[in-house]
Amino acid sequence: PTMLNKYPLWKYLLVLGVVCLGLLYAAPNLYTPDPALQITGESSAQVIDEATLRRATDALEEAGIDHFGEEVEANGRNALIRLRDRDAQLRAQARVARALGDGFIIALNLAPTTPDWLLAVGAQPMKLGLDLSGGVHFKLEVDVDAAVERRMEYYYSAIRRALREERIRGRVTVDGDRRVALEFRSEEDREAARSIVADNHPELLLDRIDEENSWRLHADMTDVSVDEIIDYAVSQNLTTLRNRVNELGVSEPLVQRQGRARIVVELPGIQDTAEAKRILGKVANLEFRLVAAPDAPAAEKQRFEYRSEERAGAYEWLERDIIITGERVSNAQASFDQNGQPNVQISLDSEGGTLMNRATRNNVKRRMGVLFIERKYRTRYEEQPDGSEVPVKVPYDEKKLLTAPVIQQALGAQFQITGLDSPMEASELALMLRAGALAAPITFVEERTVGPSLGAENIRLGVKSVQVGLALVVVFMVLYYRVFGLCAVVALTANLMLLVAFMSLIGATLTLPGIAGIVLTVGMAVDANVLIFARIREELREGRAPQMAIHTGFERAVSTILDANITTLIVAVILYAVGTGPIKGFAVTLSIGILTSMFTAIMGTRALVNLIYGGRRLRHLAIGKDIVQGDAA
Repeated sequence: PTMLNKYPLWKYLLVLGVVCLGLLYAAPNLYTPDPALQITGESSAQVIDEATLRRATDALEEAGIDHFGEEVEANGRNALIRLRDRDAQLRAQARVARALGDGFIIALNLAPTTPDWLLAVGAQPMKLGLDLSGGVHFKLEVDVDAAVERRMEYYYSAIRRALREERIRGRVTVDGDRRVALEFRSEEDREAARSIVADNHPELLLDRIDEENSWRLHADMTDVSVDEIIDYAVSQNLTTLRNRVNELGVSEPLVQRQGRARIVVELPGIQDTAEAKRILGKVANLEFRLVAAPDAPAAEKQRFEYRSEERAGAYEWLERDIIITGERVSNAQASFDQNGQPNVQISLDSEGGTLMNRATRNNVKRRMGVLFIERKYRTRYEEQPDGSEVPVKVPYDEKKLLTAPVIQQALGAQFQITGLDSPMEASELALMLRAGALAAPITFVEERTVGPSLGAENIRLGVKSVQVGLALVVVFMVLYYRVFGLCAVVALTANLMLLVAFMSLIGATLTLPGIAGIVLTVGMAVDANVLIFARIREELREGRAPQMAIHTGFERAVSTILDANITTLIVAVILYAVGTGPIKGFAVTLSIGILTSMFTAIMGTRALVNLIYGGRRLRHLAIGKDIVQGDAA
């Protein structure tokens, strides 16, 4: 019957609309990004102005580095300078860092060149994994000496507190890198203290030292305990960095330990590398201490200035004993108080809540300081024998007071921190605490955009594999299936376009295994068309009219196609659920490819065949190596 194989108008429009949308959202991938430098402040509240940008561009011009398209974002948090040559990125970064000095983060980046009209409709280029291009690689070193020093401060505070609670009089000091020294006026006090320290800290090596009118006790960390502290610090930092990367929302990141004290972080497809560098490297920790009494001995208190701009120059004396640190924070959310001022809502873990309650219930109406600790760096330039200068980062810890409110009642596991300068600062502090405090400071020892040459080669070979595979399929399908083969080729091209468009739309990251998934998708899409054409040929051999054979062939092949593809889709979902890194990339590409290939094979190819043959009286069909005869219809 001639009325068979004619789609209603809405189906043709649906297929055409989907293909046009696919073309629109795949188009941004035709625009190659520019190598760039991104400038941002170490503090989220710092503003980047035109004067800062001008200093940076002047430094590039003095160095003869070609640049263009420099701009400051509307919010004043970032500036971007595009470069002509990607190989000049590292040299440009060093020049700008020297010109701007400390207080700025100069990060390598790739700036998109997608036209505004595509961005306006939400079209973005597909992200490429580090094995292709468009990512950033950081190598971080954990300051293990700082981890040991921090543990010594803990031992010092814990031992002093335990002796005070047991009313044992003695002098406690930190003696060197690994020793807490205790001095008593009687042997009985020393033995009582030794018993307490041994019970609370069995990992310490205790040694009695007798002198005239002085009974001393040395509590030393052993080599084994130091190694355990270092291992814990690196492992804890590894976990914290993974949490921070998750907060950044990066697809398929790599965070892994390298050697004794180094961590490698690879962030594929990330655009805001300066933000990533600031968030990853931020050593934002908190200490909660009571404000010292005016008559407290100088050895038991420390002076700290306020961090707030409104209270610049003001200071408080805090007790040396620490109630809790940021490591006890289980959750943190940025918010606003009743006066509209930014704050951070804090939730502590069970042990932190217990320690906070114990410290505050006996100190109602006293004040408690919230100390903000941040690792910063000063840059000095050391002259080399050849006359060149090499930048050297010298770390230091900046400790500033956020706030020192009066304790109105015993606190528990829930309270808030005020005294922040801006909502952005509150949001960043909450992110730091929520992702976890770093157990020890970290230093960026290497930063680079990953392998432009290797990435380009991978892309070239990957694209070539898709092209070769597609070309062979096109030649076979057109020569063997004639007009039907041409319809399948058009549908296959639309399938690849839809696959790229969908991956761009959802922000998926394309890796080399993902390209393998695309090649596999080409094969599966062709397989679906071959099933349909084989079914049509069988119907013709059984004597059905060409129009009926086309109709029946498509209808009966659909169930087979669905069964095969749904089985593969289930496998892809399992791969995504249990796999990591490249396996996930392959699974994502394969899953999307299965869905698009089913659409293009079942509806796309059918729409083209209907346009060509629908409603016509046919005596034969050119499908397969021979022209298959059928009854006229």
